[in-house]
Amino acid sequence: MPTFSTLPIGEARARSATGKRAALLQEYVGYIERVAPGEAGKLEAGEGETTQAIRRRLNAAAAALGKNLEFRRTADAVYFWSSEGRRRGRPRKNPVG
Repeated sequence: MPTFSTLPIGEARARSATGKRAALLQEYVGYIERVAPGEAGKLEAGEGETTQAIRRRLNAAAAALGKNLEFRRTADAVYFWSSEGRRRGRPRKNPVG
């Protein structure tokens, strides 16, 4: 008997893609999933890679997973962490009750 489960469409696309790009996407999905809440990940650029390419791949993997990431780049590394739950803009004022 098969086992049934549901998941977001982006995650299904990321996990079922094939080819070289899909393999790269899977690799970066793995990096994102290994970072626990409250932690940050660090990816250092390898030979022939740029931090811009690493950031772009991380962003594509995060989009496929339906997650939001924040990034900081240095000359040879990219730091990333989840920005889930963070709101941009002004904080709301508490209503006077």
